[in-house]
Formats: sequence, C-alpha cells, structure tokens
Amino acid sequence: MRIKFLLIALLTSVIGFSQSVNDYKAVIVPLKYDFLKTENQYRLSTMTKANLLKAGFQAFYGNEQLPAEFGDRCDLLYVDVKRDNGFLVTKLFIEFRDCYGKVIFTSQVGKSKEKEYESAYRESLELAFVSVNALQYKYNGKSANTVKTATASIPATVQTVAATAVVSAPVADMTDPNLLYAQPTENGYQLIDKTPKVVMKLLKTSRPDSFIAIKDGIQGSLNAKDNQWFFEYYKNDQLVSEKVVVKF
Repeated sequence: MRIKFLLIALLTSVIGFSQSVNDYKAVIVPLKYDFLKTENQYRLSTMTKANLLKAGFQAFYGNEQLPAEFGDRCDLLYVDVKRDNGFLVTKLFIEFRDCYGKVIFTSQVGKSKEKEYESAYRESLELAFVSVNALQYKYNGKSANTVKTATASIPATVQTVAATAVVSAPVADMTDPNLLYAQPTENGYQLIDKTPKVVMKLLKTSRPDSFIAIKDGIQGSLNAKDNQWFFEYYKNDQLVSEKVVVKF
C-alpha cells in the first residue's frame, strides 16, 4: 500500500511539470492537418504559423531545418488544428502537444457559418487563435526537460518502482540519429522521427514487450529482444528483422 501511494505521488509530481506553453522555445507547424486532403490546403498551415508568430512564438514548419539552439525536440511544442463536428457550422480548435504527445494547451473552439470551405476554415481558425493570443506567451528560459531533472533527483528505489509499474522496455540510445519517439494513441503508439514524421504505428497486444507494427504499408510486429527493439515481418517468405531505436 505504501509503495502504491509513493508511486501515485511520484507520477503526480512528474505530471505537474511542463504544463505551461512558456516552458517551450518554439512551435512546430505541420504541413497537413488530418481533416484536409493536401498539404497547406486553404493555406491553413501558413495561417497557423503567421498567427503563432503574431502571438509571440517562434514557429517552424515540420520540414524546416531548425537552428542548433532548437536541437532538443522536447524543448519544442507541436501544434495541431482539429475539426469538430457541427451541423451547418464549421468548428476548429488548436492543440499544443509536447514531444511525448501530451496535450499542453487546447484553445477555444472557433466557429463559422460561412458556406465556402476556405472562408469557413480561415474564420474559424482566426477565432480559435483568440484564446492562444490571450496566453500572452513569453518563453521563460526554462527547459521542458526539467521533468527529466526532477526524475533524476528522486531516490533510485522509487524510480525502479515507477519503471516497473509502467513497462519494462529497452533503454533507448538518445544519441542515435535514427531515434524514434513514441507518442501514445488510443490503441497503442505512433513512432515519430525528429521532423516530426510518423514512421510506424503500434497496436497494443497482451504483452508489454510486443506490438503489432505497421510501417510503409507493411504489417509485422515490434518485439523486445536482448534489451533492443526489432521490427519483424515476412518478405518473399523470409523473416526480416530490423533494429528500431525507440524512446517510450
């Protein structure tokens, strides 16, 4: 019972970090949103970046080469524009997530009754940004990686309990250029690279060391072996095993 209470207290204290957009140096803007068919359709990505700059953020498109000072992706926020269902009304809202996929801020819903898609989307996005502007963003000079520092300062015995309670996963080499980051989804994870681009999708199984994995239209499995992850699938009736470096 004491261990359970200690674990809850630990997780609560960790969750308490990185709750403010002011902890992040810049924002990454995707070139395509899920509800659109093509990249920068209706120039919504351009509009998103322009509004972020107006609100005081430093903003970059997902395909831009970032300056060296933004080398740690966990010091960055990742913005997304989402469409909400509405009858005869277009509704958009904005989400800011950290490098692990955790929602840091969700805007108010912007609404438009315009019939033309472009006009409706642009009006809705402008209205959604009203609550973003109200944040009065200003980078506070801190690093979102204070979570890592705080965890390191917790006694080793407590860290061991927490790690065991979540999952016994191989330790990722953070210096590996091919490192992928796991973002939680409804049924598992999606693995993204530094761009950020979704490289692989994972679906949970009954085992914490094995996932159903989909990459480039190929379905296989991601399995933990010898303290490493491997993407395994069949090609021409031959088993293929590819090493994957993942940070969960």
